[in-house]
Amino acid sequence: MQQRKITLSESEIPDQWYNIVADMPNRPLPPLHPGTREPIGPDALAPLFPEELIKQEVSTERWIDIPDEVRNIYSLWRPTPMYRAYGLEKALDTPARIYYKYEGVSPSGSHKPNTAVAQAYYNKAAGVKRITTETGAGQWGSALSFACQHFGLECEVYMVRLSYEHKPYRKVMMNTWGATVYPSPSDRTEAGRKVLAKDPDTTGSLGIAISEAVERAATDPDTKYALGSVLNHVLLHQTIIGQEALLQMEKAGELPDVVIAPFGGGSNFAGIAFPFLRLSLTQGKQIRCVASEPASCPKLTRGQFRYDFGDTVGMTPLLPMYTLGHNFVPAPIHAGGLRYHGAGVIVSQLLKDGLIEARAHDNLEVFEAGIAFARAEGIIPAPEAAHGIATAIREAERCKEAGEDKVILINLCGHGNFDMKAYQDYFAGKIESHELTTAEIESSLAELDTPLA
Repeated sequence: MQQRKITLSESEIPDQWYNIVADMPNRPLPPLHPGTREPIGPDALAPLFPEELIKQEVSTERWIDIPDEVRNIYSLWRPTPMYRAYGLEKALDTPARIYYKYEGVSPSGSHKPNTAVAQAYYNKAAGVKRITTETGAGQWGSALSFACQHFGLECEVYMVRLSYEHKPYRKVMMNTWGATVYPSPSDRTEAGRKVLAKDPDTTGSLGIAISEAVERAATDPDTKYALGSVLNHVLLHQTIIGQEALLQMEKAGELPDVVIAPFGGGSNFAGIAFPFLRLSLTQGKQIRCVASEPASCPKLTRGQFRYDFGDTVGMTPLLPMYTLGHNFVPAPIHAGGLRYHGAGVIVSQLLKDGLIEARAHDNLEVFEAGIAFARAEGIIPAPEAAHGIATAIREAERCKEAGEDKVILINLCGHGNFDMKAYQDYFAGKIESHELTTAEIESSLAELDTPLA
């Protein structure tokens, strides 16, 4: 019988997170103050984050210990399984060997609780009473709602309006765990009211939702803010995925030639890729790490590397990143978690240095890949996860054409059980091919008055 599932024991849950900053040949440039445009230090982040998360945000230490209480909660679903995708290999008739790390077994159905639990833990320890956040597809909001409920914290979520309307059961999931959820932009914040005055019918964006959540945290001393991607400490927490995957690949007697994950702000990709990239940076391995993004929101493949705001209104520090411009509002695609204008600073620096790669995929290609995977492997992937599958299929087809026997590893970041409207729209012929024009990208970037990095 072929070995299909590669598992680890509870005792093999990693006890440290990996900080790739320690091994980067060029460390990220510093963030800038949104007003003075001068470099800022850790103190500038104090209104939004507890001290321990700020320390992690600026840390250059290679390994950071995972608190026992966090690790104990992880054990509710970790270690997550890895599978050999024999069905997909057969369907593609490829000599490539395809594996996928499945994060959809978490309570909220995605990789997001890996950092949500950690962030809730540090906020609780700091005496915080309430956490605000934004969410795109609802996966991050669900994860933080779960984590806040566990630690007895209030949770206030600003959900991008498009997803709020398309994914009602994500909202119900958050409500079930005790969170209050608002469609963004809302009339509860100055940032939201400003956007609505300009465009009452806007579908919203992650940048807008971030502005609302940040404003709420910055104006209430009992409230802090939590982000589900982009920032260094968020990417750090997700590396538990790749560390487990390393052990599982060793048990399978393999080492991947290419590691692939979807890309919104960077946590998904960083989570699985960074521990493997460490082998390339420190041991001379040749492991390609590829980020998969939508052609309708292609910051890595067609954006510009420069300083830009992480939110739409301009409340956050300026970050050195690949961006389409903080005013950019992506097309209303179903992969809500990937509708973000920018990229994390660590991932951006690695891409700038040529240490990682990026691929963009059209809507139709993504859903075709997701359906092919579901029919071959049985799991219906979230639209976000299907982007990584689309890249993997391209790689597998290239292996077939070249007669190359390579090992491909995908981070299957979450299931699509709450995304049936997206698949319904695909089968009804409502999913259209969409790719940004050069003029649209240039127009968005032309609005920026932020400095080049």
